[in-house]
Amino acid sequence: MTQADPVATPPDIQTMLARLIALPSVSSASPEWDQSNAAVINLLEEWLQPLGFRTEVLPVPGRDGKFNLVATLGSGPGGLVLSGHTDTVPYDPSRWQSDPFTLTERDDRWYGLGTCDMKGFFALAIEAARELAGKKLKQPLILLATADEESSMDGARALAEAGYPKARYAVIGEPTNLRPIRMHKGIMMERLAFEGQSGHSSNPALGRNALEGMHQAMSELLALRADWQARYRNPAFEVAVPTLNLGCIHGGDNPNRICRRCELHFDLRPLPGMAMTELREAILERLQPLARARQLDLTFEPLFDGVPPFETAADAELVKACEALTGHRAEAVAFATEAPWLQKLGMETLVLGPGSIDQAHQPDEFLALSQVAPTVTLLRQLIQRFCLE
Repeated sequence: MTQADPVATPPDIQTMLARLIALPSVSSASPEWDQSNAAVINLLEEWLQPLGFRTEVLPVPGRDGKFNLVATLGSGPGGLVLSGHTDTVPYDPSRWQSDPFTLTERDDRWYGLGTCDMKGFFALAIEAARELAGKKLKQPLILLATADEESSMDGARALAEAGYPKARYAVIGEPTNLRPIRMHKGIMMERLAFEGQSGHSSNPALGRNALEGMHQAMSELLALRADWQARYRNPAFEVAVPTLNLGCIHGGDNPNRICRRCELHFDLRPLPGMAMTELREAILERLQPLARARQLDLTFEPLFDGVPPFETAADAELVKACEALTGHRAEAVAFATEAPWLQKLGMETLVLGPGSIDQAHQPDEFLALSQVAPTVTLLRQLIQRFCLE
């Protein structure tokens, strides 16, 4: 990383966001899309140091070109973390009305890749922190910028494994229309494969049909889904039950040939209180006897490590404070965030930020100008409550 300019001060909000948007930082499981986030981290560090923040740039282990930034103002064991991710999803420029990397204002909105998800949050958080320069904080303020939230979540995972940073409260500025979120479902994406024996279709005894085994396996998965949906329910969620989606399947090569290999990818979204390891064990308990009976080799593994479900108690101090400041009761959402890893660090954690998830991951992503000033005001109130008072 480069040494930040000690005399540079943060520009205005619009300029900060324009410069952040101009720096491509796509993260993706596809190598042809994946990019470093170093330039974004450098720029944030450049703006935060003149405000008095101590900055630490932490390489993500095993991920070249990927970095987390921990910027701390003040000292002490408690304090508040304002957290966001520096990466964006891939994009299709042909579907955008304007350049995804040029901040464009029209219809009282700022358009650009990452405006709401979620580079805009950094510009607003830095603006909220600007007036703290020279003030003595009773508890520290930490701005946390992570890598690869949109793909592996390895940035947040690395912080949790390192046990750092430490604070008492954490707000993740994902787009929630400034409504506090205290719960979300987890995400599991799994790969199931059966390997059998090919042969001429005129005589089934010549082979072991992996596709027929997968047909039976899918029935078992759907039966498990029904069982879980009968046992687990949380009315706080729009879809109150855990979901399991059979997403894609590939197998065989010709109608007159016994299918040797078949592979299924599926998605499972557990509710808070459902442990991912236990769900995987339950799936294996159903599928291993089936594979043995059909003499099929079974492979079952995650496509990525998954995101655990998240819940902060309704009576937590941070939840009550954010409800009072926003005028909205804390809600639950189906999309996942880095909240489980910040929670593992021992912090009361909430998701609360400007913009709508409906605009995230979409062409012509935007942040409504009507949310800019209220976000800065809200973040200043949180800093006042948890760092100054």
